[in-house]
Amino acid sequence: MAEDINNTAAQQTKEQAEDIMRQYDRESATRIWTGTPAIIVKIILAVFSLYCIWSTLFSTADLPIRLTAFLGFTIIMGYLTYPAKKKNVKPNSLPWYDILLMVLGAFSFFYYCLNYSTLVKVLTSSSALQTMSNAWFYVAIAIVGILCTAELCRRCVGVPILCVVAALVIYTFISMMKGSQNFYQVLTRVLYTLYYGTSGILGTPVQVCLKFIAVFIIFGAFLERTGISNFFIALANSIAGSSCGGPAKVAVISSALCGMVSGSSVGNTVTTGSVTIPMMKKTGYKPEFAGAVEAAASTGGQIMPPIMGAAAFLMAEYIGVPYGNVAVWAILPAVLYFFGIFIAVHLEARKLGLNGIPRSQLPNFWKLQKNVYLLLPLILLIWLVTANIRSLQFSASIAIILAIIVSIPGFIMEGREDVKTGRNAGSVLGLTAKKTGAMILNSLEAGGRGCITVISACAMAGIIAGCITVTGLASKLISSIVAVSRSIPYPGLALFLALFLTMLCCIVLGMGVPTTANYCIMASTCAPILITLGIPKVAAHFFVFYFGIVADITPPVALAAYAGSAIAHSDPMKTGLNATKLAIAAFIVPYIFAMNPSMLLLDQGFLNALQVIVTSLLGIFGVAAALNGYTFTHIHWLGRIAFAIGGLSLLIPTTATDVIGLVLLAGMTVVQYMKRKRISAKQAV
Repeated sequence: MAEDINNTAAQQTKEQAEDIMRQYDRESATRIWTGTPAIIVKIILAVFSLYCIWSTLFSTADLPIRLTAFLGFTIIMGYLTYPAKKKNVKPNSLPWYDILLMVLGAFSFFYYCLNYSTLVKVLTSSSALQTMSNAWFYVAIAIVGILCTAELCRRCVGVPILCVVAALVIYTFISMMKGSQNFYQVLTRVLYTLYYGTSGILGTPVQVCLKFIAVFIIFGAFLERTGISNFFIALANSIAGSSCGGPAKVAVISSALCGMVSGSSVGNTVTTGSVTIPMMKKTGYKPEFAGAVEAAASTGGQIMPPIMGAAAFLMAEYIGVPYGNVAVWAILPAVLYFFGIFIAVHLEARKLGLNGIPRSQLPNFWKLQKNVYLLLPLILLIWLVTANIRSLQFSASIAIILAIIVSIPGFIMEGREDVKTGRNAGSVLGLTAKKTGAMILNSLEAGGRGCITVISACAMAGIIAGCITVTGLASKLISSIVAVSRSIPYPGLALFLALFLTMLCCIVLGMGVPTTANYCIMASTCAPILITLGIPKVAAHFFVFYFGIVADITPPVALAAYAGSAIAHSDPMKTGLNATKLAIAAFIVPYIFAMNPSMLLLDQGFLNALQVIVTSLLGIFGVAAALNGYTFTHIHWLGRIAFAIGGLSLLIPTTATDVIGLVLLAGMTVVQYMKRKRISAKQAV
């Protein structure tokens, strides 16, 4: 009876999580396939994953051939997976118009792919496209390919990014029509750039998808199915569950680790939040705070090395450095981000007088050691990437094979239990083989489905970059910003203003837009502006990367925070505001490393790096204390200002500000400690 009740509760929790995912995560609002159609779609998605691995490792075809085949398969999978509207989806339903769009879109890319050897000889420029005898046909193919990809992007990503695309395409036509060219000449030039060239839909974002991102998404799908997420949650419980306000600290640790693997803010919020948010509420945290903790921590998973979501691969390509360098530079900002949240939840627990979970109810840390082998694929990947022994693609493929291997012991144990209890007939070996095969198929399917959103978003980001290139918009923006900054007599103020405006652009454009697409847009528009103003290239790209991510927890369109509020049954706006406050490090640290890149540990000696790390951690503590209003006891508003000034001073990596910050922080901490002792003495009397 108890087992039936537990199974029912687990099923209800799973259904609730799926409903929330469909509501707040477009990637989860998929068609419903059952029976034979479900098997066919599963096989198609799995075959696509295998194709991605084969293409990135072994294919020697020309890049445009591989890219167009890649996009053609994506169109087929996308329209099989995502309906025109996410509500009232009928099982096993594929309307005629979806079939038409799927066929036309796939045909446009496959025709380009199969006829590339001919087209590359005659389609050498937009002028050649105008003079071809069947030019109308190639114009139609380009229009159909772009529109079908845009519609797929609308379904799985959302409307905001299409608004940006549409605005830039219209701007491109208007700016080019000002010359002597007629509409047809402009149309052919735009289509040649955006479709047939490699600076539009086949540009850098999709190229990076094909080379790196797809195989890493597939690796993430395999890693999730090894049971590593449950291991991370159990590990976090054993480490922090019994401490003051333990469940919130468990949420921070587990979400950081799980988010590093999943790369999805909303998905991670729902997956780990289904476990951690009810635990936090039961401990005594307010619902708005519980949902915010999970949302903020889950969002930070995308800045957690070594995987860091798809955008990190694009950053490596844009900057022109090995991916391992990007992962190393991201370590300290990521540590500061999660340390800030951890300190905030600790201070909140102290303020509310919350206890942890009894040690008897938590997993035993030493017993968890038997599952440490689940980390082997991740450890191998980190070693291969940082040592630069093999290519990223090869490293991820080897890690996938190891993920399959490490999942087998768990399947053997399940098989033995099934045979022992009589739940399944057959031998342990047969059941293990069956479970392993199902795991491989399910992982390949999930990997293929996970690629659709990123690929379609990157295709639109490529169009945005193409429009910016063909119109020279980036250079115009740079010239305007530089002119404005030179008119301000204080260089520091001009730089801060440019950073602030860039932050607003990243957050606004990132509302409801995947981090990958948001980063592509900002890397093409705002990062060059910051570089022109004197900010190092690495720091400029990290700046736009960070603020693209925090859009998921910044109201009014904070999808991760809203997903957390749905689980916590809290007010969405209050949850978003709490998440923003908890993630304060993500709003401060980018300004610091933009103005002084030593926080990224670039070209730092050991002692200088150690000083930056220690003072930064102390600075985050000061800021968190100021926002929370509590350390040893409640802090007066003047004290909060002092804590804030001290914390911010320590975050600025210079010796003078470090001294000021240490004096303020140490002085205020002593004052708070003495105040607490006086209160305790009075209570004792």
